[in-house]
Amino acid sequence: MKKIGILTSGGDAPGMNAAIRAAVRCGICAGMEVVGIERGYAGLLEGRFIPMGLRSVSDIIQRGGTILRTARCLEFLTPEGQQQGFDNLKKEGIEGLIVIGGDGSFRGAKVLSEKGFPTIGVPGTIDNDLAYTDFTLGFDTATNTILESIDKIRDTMSSHERISIIEVMGRHCGDLALYAGIGGGAEVIIVPEMKLTNEEIVQKLMDFRASGKRSGIVVLAEGAGKADDLAKMLTEKTNLDIRASVLGHIQRGGSPTHQDRYLGTCFGARAVQLLEKGIGNRIIGIKDNEVFDIDIHEGLSIPRKFRTDLYELAGIVAR
Repeated sequence: MKKIGILTSGGDAPGMNAAIRAAVRCGICAGMEVVGIERGYAGLLEGRFIPMGLRSVSDIIQRGGTILRTARCLEFLTPEGQQQGFDNLKKEGIEGLIVIGGDGSFRGAKVLSEKGFPTIGVPGTIDNDLAYTDFTLGFDTATNTILESIDKIRDTMSSHERISIIEVMGRHCGDLALYAGIGGGAEVIIVPEMKLTNEEIVQKLMDFRASGKRSGIVVLAEGAGKADDLAKMLTEKTNLDIRASVLGHIQRGGSPTHQDRYLGTCFGARAVQLLEKGIGNRIIGIKDNEVFDIDIHEGLSIPRKFRTDLYELAGIVAR
């Protein structure tokens, strides 16, 4: 291939810039022309193509977000929009495409692959909700951001003998709550995959108080409820002093951790290596510390499994 494109789509994730940087520099090293597509699939339909050079990706590996920017694009969900995107790539002379994003972004990449356009997917989503890979870009950074918040909130909760409910992102996947909850020593972790009744949550908190704990942390994935609602319910049913905190978009931003910079670099390089060989229709991931690629249809069809072993461990070590 002589000319390849790169776009970032869906929610931004720390590590996307590391992947862009690696793909641009590896592509140029392989003798390719590299084109950035701004604003994801929306930019693809609008023809927002920009040439990328070695210096265009300088000083970005430590930056969160994505220099190519991202946007939602409902039009690309339609057959007409998908055909327009395909036609625009061809008109620009682009022969292969790297898509950095999550599940929805990959489904767009799958459509282009089915149309015969070589496309490689790089997993970039803080939710860690792609089943075929152990970890996605941005997950480690977001988990550490949550962990830092847990530590700071715990200081105040301990001082005032209170319980804090910390609501984190995770509409369908509770990995952020689970991993950050374990690292932060949370007394209770509530995720969509493991339903807890109000009575069970009340009992857990009362048991901790009876054991001598005077303060505590409850980590709640947004897909399992709202912190304000839960705090109100618990306040009514117990005599505990409870506060609610919603972390919001602070979880998306920030300088990526070493893990996300490393993965972004390896993922971006692997994507270029595949396109250089004329290989498309693949998505990249990491399994057992090995970077690998898998057929895009096969990878997206793998059912996600929640780490119940880690969830059970969290309950044991929280006592």
